[in-house]
Amino acid sequence: MQAISTPRSARAGASAAQLFAYPFRIFFLSLTLLSLVGIPLWVLQVTGTIQLPLAMPGVLWHQHEMLFGFLSAAIAGFLLTAVCVWTGTERTHGARLLLLWGVWVAARVLLTAGGDLPYWLVQGVNLAFLPLVMLDAGWRIWHARQKRQLMILVVLGLFWLMQIAFVVRLDPVYAYGALIMGMALISIVGGRITPAFSAGWMRQRGLPADQVKVIPALDMATLFSMVLLLASLVTGWAMVTAGLALVAATLMLVRLYNWKGWLVRQEPLLWILHLSILWVPVALILLAGTLVAGWPANAWSHAAGTGAIACLILGVTARVSLGHTGRPMVLPKGMVLAFVAIHLAALVRVVTAFQGLPWHLGITASGILWALAYAIFLARYTVVLASPRADGKPG
Repeated sequence: MQAISTPRSARAGASAAQLFAYPFRIFFLSLTLLSLVGIPLWVLQVTGTIQLPLAMPGVLWHQHEMLFGFLSAAIAGFLLTAVCVWTGTERTHGARLLLLWGVWVAARVLLTAGGDLPYWLVQGVNLAFLPLVMLDAGWRIWHARQKRQLMILVVLGLFWLMQIAFVVRLDPVYAYGALIMGMALISIVGGRITPAFSAGWMRQRGLPADQVKVIPALDMATLFSMVLLLASLVTGWAMVTAGLALVAATLMLVRLYNWKGWLVRQEPLLWILHLSILWVPVALILLAGTLVAGWPANAWSHAAGTGAIACLILGVTARVSLGHTGRPMVLPKGMVLAFVAIHLAALVRVVTAFQGLPWHLGITASGILWALAYAIFLARYTVVLASPRADGKPG
């Protein structure tokens, strides 16, 4: 589709208050700002250029903020928006959304600059955010009697348990467990939206949409294998974990084949979803290699974190921000470059892990590509997120 620019009238109607009209608005903008600040700060910290008053060791801070800061904001923005639609309930907005967002912001500030503060205080604020998100979503799901949505809350609960264990034990294995649950969330959400959007796009163009297949039993098997993988990973059963990783990777590859992503390669808003989810089996295969062949652990973790999670977040935020503001599904100018840049950031980081690039050059190049991708999103979507819906509806 032809790219579009933001109309002057939309820029004139943008306001900070509008950001709190729907959860996706403030959280999508916030995760973008966090990524643009957090990644450069981490590169400067790890290369010794600056020293931050962090509330936990540098590497662990980086892992935590990408998972429980960046990803948690994406979860809040997407889930609290989607649940309102699924259940037909009134959206979370205004003062209540402001307070929820305030907890998230406070956690980011305390973890980055609270090195001299009591650890219990920093982590008490930090650990409060996800339960508040689950409470908001869970109340709606319970009252709507939508049992199908409960699995998301189960996985999100496991994700939060990994956060608790991580901040209490300061052990990277729990960050790895959170990555597994992050990919499990991708398995659920991606399994709903990617084939549905792809089939809908094909149907509109008279293409054979019935070629896109969704097999519920396969979806459940994939998710179940990821939960088993988490249990095996945190208990230290290396060979079992490697086997389960390969099983989960195979199941996800079969699902991706059934979704026929190559048939929607002309639409960036769709191929970004398929290509991002492809990083999930890549990461799982690399995890198996780490456990069996001694491959570097930061190869699979960055394939999961930068490849699967960051790439899919960019693709989903780009699409949801258009659809839920009443705008046509026409990608703003420059966003294809953003999609390419974030995938290159993941590729460069994985290659660097295998020493295919000098370490300093590799992490710097990956950081620049990440920053470019999210800077383009910031430039093209800030006004969209801060403006009233184009169709005049509330939210």
